[in-house]
Amino acid sequence: MPKSLGRDSTCSIARSLEVLGDRWTLLILREALIAGSTRFQEFREALGIAPNLLTQRLTFLIDEGLLTRRTYREEGARARDEYVLTESGRSLNLVIAALSDWGRTCRPRPDGTSPAFVAEDSGVPVRLAFVTGDGDQVDAERLVGRRTPDRELADR
Repeated sequence: MPKSLGRDSTCSIARSLEVLGDRWTLLILREALIAGSTRFQEFREALGIAPNLLTQRLTFLIDEGLLTRRTYREEGARARDEYVLTESGRSLNLVIAALSDWGRTCRPRPDGTSPAFVAEDSGVPVRLAFVTGDGDQVDAERLVGRRTPDRELADR
């Protein structure tokens, strides 16, 4: 496998795609982040995904540390598992928001739906932005990507 691809890649985007590059994975995360889904049946109903495929994807997300399995029991019923976002999984809210923004802007549909993101404590609408260390906002059109060692980014 070329050095630029896969789990052992030096590229953070390639490493991320090893986990997030599947449509079902992102849609499961969308449901967990936006709808608050935690139960197998909630994911099934929202996505229309086959049970065996959902089981595979949930197990994968647990193995990758994005979800954790937690047992619950409703009165009179057998114990079941629910799937709860970890801190790593919750941090993908930014990715889901960026995909939503891109889809709404670049792939609009008159009958489309998009999540609105708001500050949890106040309900004030928020939007994605690139901000310098000094707090100045930079339009996405003015951004230029540069390959930079991760250790240098950590020091910023």
